Amino acid sequence: MPSNGLIRRLIEGGFLKAHPRDPGQARKLLARARRDIETAEANLEIDEEAVYTFAYLGMLRAGRAMLFMSGLRPIDGRQHKTVVEVAAKILGRGHQGLCWRFEQMRRMRNQSSPVPEMHEFMS
Repeated sequence: MPSNGLIRRLIEGGFLKAHPRDPGQARKLLARARRDIETAEANLEIDEEAVYTFAYLGMLRAGRAMLFMSGLRPIDGRQHKTVVEVAAKILGRGHQGLCWRFEQMRRMRNQSSPVPEMHEFMS
């Protein structure tokens, strides 16, 4: 499990808990995330709202898999935010752009605004 201030604060705040590493569950989540992304790509010309939903779910499931492999599990009502925050911490500075996209997707999902152009997130 990564040890740093963010992880400690999330555990102490009741947003995250230590959890035995679970490679089997992580593999299942990654396989489902791959199917989500393939479904999103297959529907680009049909329904951008569905594309956004599947892309978001793929991102979330991949992030959860990363947490499970790191010995962590989100446990509260803000699990999506916790997954994005911890995934960004685990991935580090070299992946800031990707993590920023994840955070933007999470925020947009919670707003009642129109779906963004999918090319922004699929590239």
